[in-house]
Amino acid sequence: MPRRNTRRNESIVTVPVPADLKHSFESAAAAVDRSADDVLRDFMRAFVRERSTAAEEHDAWFRAQVQAAIDDPGPSIPHEEVVRETRALLDRLAAEAAGRAD
Repeated sequence: MPRRNTRRNESIVTVPVPADLKHSFESAAAAVDRSADDVLRDFMRAFVRERSTAAEEHDAWFRAQVQAAIDDPGPSIPHEEVVRETRALLDRLAAEAAGRAD
């Protein structure tokens, strides 16, 4: 019968891995007096923390870029002009790509 988790805040994660990897991982964890479960929890926490930090750093960078654009004293480019220039660029790139495909 599968082991049941008795803690309310926890859940069981089942991940298929090659048997030799599992045994090597358990041995490596035991060598530093840790259970494989504890090491996996640490990996998971570190991964979540890194992703959270990366997202926060990207958000801060993006907000700074937006604020810099807002604060820029230079003249604004009308939306219609940006769309027209972008469409022309995309059309030119598509034509170049079509010419290479021939």
